[in-house]
Amino acid sequence: MAYDEGLAERLRDILRDSPALTEKKMFGGLAFLAGGHMFVGIVGAALMARVGPDDHAAALARPHVRPMDFTGKPMKGYVYVDPPGFARDADLEGWVRQCRAFVRSLPPK
Repeated sequence: MAYDEGLAERLRDILRDSPALTEKKMFGGLAFLAGGHMFVGIVGAALMARVGPDDHAAALARPHVRPMDFTGKPMKGYVYVDPPGFARDADLEGWVRQCRAFVRSLPPK
């Protein structure tokens, strides 16, 4: 599955000054990792956001957000955000901040 290159560039721009981040092709798309933990990614045109289990329900209550069901079963702590949910740069930056904050709480891999 291809992923949205325009969204990839937007994420790279947001993350440009962040040290120790890596990009990895996974889930049929592109993932961005910090400390070995995926925090955001792209599948098709959707943003994959790792919000964590505590913020999962709140994230799902936001417009244009749906469960991440990549495996056919919803993955707790992960959501898909459809393009209208990150159309504005401020919205995309907010998702990135939230997801990076969650993975910072995890032990390093």
